[in-house]
Amino acid sequence: MDTLSDLKMKEYKRSTLNELVDYVTVSRGYLTEQAYPEVVKMVSHNIFRTLPPSDSNEFDPEEDEPTLEASWPHLQLIYEFFIRFLESQEFQPSIAKKYIDQKFVLQLLELFDSEDPRERDYLKTVLHRIYGKFLGLRAFIRKQINNIFLRFVYETEHFNGVAELLEILGSIINGFALPLKAEHKQFLVKVLIPLHTVRSLSLFHAQLAYCIVQFLEKDPTLTEPVIRGLLKFWPKTCSQKEVMFLGELEEILDVIEPTQFVKIQEPLFKQISRCVSSPHFQVAERALYYWNNEYIMSLIEENSSVVLPIMFASLYRISKEHWNPAIVALVYNVLKAFMEMNSTLFDELTATYKSDRQREKKKEKEREELWKKLEDLELKRGLRSDGIIPT
Repeated sequence: MDTLSDLKMKEYKRSTLNELVDYVTVSRGYLTEQAYPEVVKMVSHNIFRTLPPSDSNEFDPEEDEPTLEASWPHLQLIYEFFIRFLESQEFQPSIAKKYIDQKFVLQLLELFDSEDPRERDYLKTVLHRIYGKFLGLRAFIRKQINNIFLRFVYETEHFNGVAELLEILGSIINGFALPLKAEHKQFLVKVLIPLHTVRSLSLFHAQLAYCIVQFLEKDPTLTEPVIRGLLKFWPKTCSQKEVMFLGELEEILDVIEPTQFVKIQEPLFKQISRCVSSPHFQVAERALYYWNNEYIMSLIEENSSVVLPIMFASLYRISKEHWNPAIVALVYNVLKAFMEMNSTLFDELTATYKSDRQREKKKEKEREELWKKLEDLELKRGLRSDGIIPT
C-alpha cells in the first residue's frame, strides 16, 4: 500500500511478473498438471484481500471520484497473467476445476465491490472466462450473483460492481437455451425488475435495460410481466429516473410483438399520458419522442381506437396550456399524426372534450356562485349579530 517503500524488490517482482505474462502468451507445453495449483495459489495470494472501507460514509458513486487501488500496477500484472493462463490453448478445465472451485469464485465475486473501475473491468473478463470454461460452476455463479443483487436491493443499496455483473449476465442470458427454465424467469421478475428501485440506478441502467431486452427477445411472453413490473415501480418524484424508464420502455417496444402490445397497451399509455402531462419538460419531451419511432407508430396506428382515447385529453390540454413552446410543437405533431390515423374518432373525441370542458366550466361557475351566496349570507348573519342590520 505504501508506494515508496521496497522499491527495489517491487521492481524485481514487476519484472518477474512481466516475464511470466510474456511466457504464458507465447510458450507451449508449459501447462503441466503441477502448474495448476501453483498458479491458482499465486493468484489467490495476490488478489484476494479485504477491500478497504470507503473513504467517506457519504461516498456517492454518481458524484465522488472512486478511491483508486494503490497497488494497481502490481495487481494489473497478476490479472493479465491469470487471463492469459485461462485463455491458453493448453488450458484444461478438467484439471483446473480442482483448484478453481466455488470458494475461489465466491472470493472473486467479493472483489467486484472494489472502488477501482480498472480492477472491476479485469474481474469481469476473469469471471466471464471461468463461466465459459467451467460448466459445473455456472449455476453456482448465477446463484451468487442473484444473492449479491438481492442484498443490494433489499439491504445495503451499496455494491460497486453491479454494472459489471449485469454486463456478464447480458452475455449469459444471450446463451440461454429455449424454452427458458423457471429459475431464469424468476430471476427476471424477482431480481432484475426490483433493481429499478434503487437510488443509484443511473450507474448501471444501460446494462440492466440490455439484460431485460435480451430476456424479451428470447421469450416474448415475458413482455407483460416486465412492463407491468416497470409500471409498478415507476418513479414518483425523480424526473431523471422517469426519463431512464421511458428510454428503457422504448427499447422494449422496439422488440415487442404486436400480440403482446395489445395486452399492455392500456396501462402503458395511461402512464405515457401522465408523462406527457409532466411539468418537467424533459419527461414530457422523452415521452413525446415515441411518436418519432416508426415501429411504435405502426403499433399505435393498429390500435388507435384504444390508444387515442387514453392520450387525447392530455394532449389537447397541453397544446393549449403547456409553458414550454418546444413541448407544444411536439404535441401538435402528435395530434396531427392521430388525426391522419383516424379522423372520425379524432373529431368525436374533440367534440366530447369540448363539451366536457364546457360542462366543467358551467359547474365551476355554479360552484363559485354558490360560494358567493354563502359568503353573502354569512356576512349578513354577522352584521345582524352586531346589531348593524335590524332583525
